[in-house]
Amino acid sequence: QVQLVESGGGLVQAGGSLRLSCTASRSISSVGAMNWYRQSPGKQRELVASISSGGSINYADSVKGRFTISRDNAKNTLYLQMNSLKPEDTAVYYCNAYIKATSTSIPYISWGQGTQVTVSS
Repeated sequence: QVQLVESGGGLVQAGGSLRLSCTASRSISSVGAMNWYRQSPGKQRELVASISSGGSINYADSVKGRFTISRDNAKNTLYLQMNSLKPEDTAVYYCNAYIKATSTSIPYISWGQGTQVTVSS
């Protein structure tokens, strides 16, 4: 199975920037859509940004113009560049990936373990 590991979280002041990375255990060139989600205490997990295998991108309204999602298939890595951070962006951020079916496996969704982002006011 493809394993995902997030990194890059931390504590930052409002207005600052962070870049999250999500590295896969094997090539993502044949992986479908990849996404960033976040979850704050007491709230449901919400989709922040997504990027398809063809490069189509979507963002939640709350992060449009501030966050940028990208993927580097050569490095097996998904990124989330977060600028102009706000206290309400504080959450655990998770990446996931849709793993396509192969001749020996059915499709499934793989999740990372999450990385904490805290934005102080």
